[in-house]
Amino acid sequence: MQMRRDIVRMVHAVNSGHPGGSLGCVEFFVALYGHILKHTPKAFTMDGMGEDLFFLSNGHISPVFYSVLARYGYFEVHELNSFRKLNSRLQGHPTTHDRLPGVRIASGSLGQGLSVAIGAAQAKTLNQDPHLVYSLHGDGELQEGQIWEAVMYAAAKGIDNLIATIDYNGRQIDGNVATVLDLGNLKTKFEAFGWTTLINENGNDLKAVIETLKLAKSFAHKGRPVVIIMHTEMGMGVDFMMGTHKWHGSAPNDEQLQRALSQLSETLGDF
Repeated sequence: MQMRRDIVRMVHAVNSGHPGGSLGCVEFFVALYGHILKHTPKAFTMDGMGEDLFFLSNGHISPVFYSVLARYGYFEVHELNSFRKLNSRLQGHPTTHDRLPGVRIASGSLGQGLSVAIGAAQAKTLNQDPHLVYSLHGDGELQEGQIWEAVMYAAAKGIDNLIATIDYNGRQIDGNVATVLDLGNLKTKFEAFGWTTLINENGNDLKAVIETLKLAKSFAHKGRPVVIIMHTEMGMGVDFMMGTHKWHGSAPNDEQLQRALSQLSETLGDF
């Protein structure tokens, strides 16, 4: 996919960024922005009244987020050239002070996005706005305590216009998640907290991601928050980036970039 080319080119250009998780979540973002989310790219507002909202909690995978925003019309594709540069709106972690369309929260610190999404969902309920709130979280991010406070709160307060997705690739910056701090049985945990819990065994299959998100929507407005545990492969699409945590936050050199691009077909034109 074109977005995978965007990701590796962006991080290579500044020798900085997080390609691994970004590559693994391409299908999720294409499914969400292209098939599920009710959104208005050309009429973006911070409050998002009358449309669905998305919050990226694991903000280090900003390359895939910026790519999808540009490719779906939130800003010009050529602005991807400014990724992580001085005075750019496309910083390493999304920020709000430069008012980049599509970004509603700063998400550099892990663990906070679910709390924000819950607040936005409650605001929609108070405003009698029937649209949904979506969020994305990393599996390593679930080691943050604030996540579980938010999980408990959402179920206790019946936040049923929220669909959270966990990118479960099993890897984080220091190694395998199971080795760093094992998460145990996530399905059992979320169910014990009172969430409707769905499993997507192949988060790198676009059709499967779309179908799971549609199924999640069918459980909305039924008294319980919904979570999707989505299994993905870090570094998906680039053979030497797959099967390891080492590309969590490392940029490819010139030779590695060409190897990566040779494996990724150009579909929409490079920026």
